[in-house]
Amino acid sequence: MYCVLRIAYYDSRLATRDPGLSTPCRTALGGIGRHLYRCGIPSAEVRKLFIIDREGVDALIAALQERGFEVVGPTVRTGAIVYDRVASTADLPVGLRDVQEAGTYRLEERGDAALFGYVVGPQSWKRFLSPPRTAVWAGRREGDAIVSTVPAEPPRYAFFGVRPCEIAAMKIQDEVYLPAGDTVYGPRRSGSFTVAVNCTEPGGTCFCTSMGTGPGVSDGYDLSLTEVIGDGTHHFLVEAGSDAGAEVLGAITGARTAESGEMAEARSLVVAAADHMGRSVDTLGVKELLYSNALNPHWEEIALRCLTCTNCTMVCPTCFCSTVEDHQSLDGVEAERVRVWDSCFTLDFSYIHGGPLRSSVSSRYRQWLTHKFASWQDQFDSSGCVGCGRCITWCPVGIDVTAEITEIRESDLRSQVVPVGEPELRRQPT
Repeated sequence: MYCVLRIAYYDSRLATRDPGLSTPCRTALGGIGRHLYRCGIPSAEVRKLFIIDREGVDALIAALQERGFEVVGPTVRTGAIVYDRVASTADLPVGLRDVQEAGTYRLEERGDAALFGYVVGPQSWKRFLSPPRTAVWAGRREGDAIVSTVPAEPPRYAFFGVRPCEIAAMKIQDEVYLPAGDTVYGPRRSGSFTVAVNCTEPGGTCFCTSMGTGPGVSDGYDLSLTEVIGDGTHHFLVEAGSDAGAEVLGAITGARTAESGEMAEARSLVVAAADHMGRSVDTLGVKELLYSNALNPHWEEIALRCLTCTNCTMVCPTCFCSTVEDHQSLDGVEAERVRVWDSCFTLDFSYIHGGPLRSSVSSRYRQWLTHKFASWQDQFDSSGCVGCGRCITWCPVGIDVTAEITEIRESDLRSQVVPVGEPELRRQPT
């Protein structure tokens, strides 16, 4: 049992009257219906937690490397936080925060030595699990025979600094790729190790509480960290979420058992983050809302702004659309088949004989948003959005999915239908 936990099939009216829930939590419960909200840090009597300092975090990275993992985590490149190999905490964006709004992103100094004082950048972990370009087959001609090339074994990744919304995205992609036996995603995912980081300072475009994916991590990790900094204190609360995580944690010298006050302080930081989300969206009945508003004029208004640049799908941690390209050497000796990320915003994506099915900008944006928030539920029994806010931040014209859903809700075509034959709605004579 977690310290901040409500699991129920809530009626939205009951959820909004529950005095035990914070405002964003009540919004999330009322919007999602079935919602699991937690701070991500268990009570003291449930599981043993530990405290480490920055040297302990360096020891953690070293322990993962010693076990054969390629550690990838957040680092700074070309003015943005990206995911790449990290060898120590010196490679992390130390003392930086990201300032995000619709169509804007910048890094600035925090004035402290925080290791995780930012949220997410333009990249997601799917670039390691299902890379943007991957050879799914390769071969060469040897005489009259075609000999297949055995692909190299993928690295054993340790994902370091994974946010709760990103772990939710990984679990969503698990539902897409693993049942299909995907030979690219499966081996990379099964051999990975995940170090999660609970969020204490959400970004300007974050809305994970609305989607029930944060700001605290609940499961799907091997180790989780919560950074506590201020008043001369700088340490990390560590929890093991798997046997593998417990084994690695046990190898970190200098780790000590967390005291109840330290756990309470860390919990309070994560709970406070839920009250300071940059965005929110009402997801109550959103599937039915979008299905019923395919002809809403607001799609055309969005199309006047949308550039169909595909940024939103490229930065999204759950989008999985791809295409296949065949390449051949000029001498005809070697060939390969490559899987490449694709986007439903391109004309070719829906092309069949005679032309694309979705030729207009409005139809492509509607397809993307409706799939993400509605038909994804029919496919995978979950939302396709985790509330990370990347699609808002990295849209060149600042299109905001939370605002667009709100506008469609306010102009819901169902509310404009006048039932036939009801006397009170008949036109009165003048």
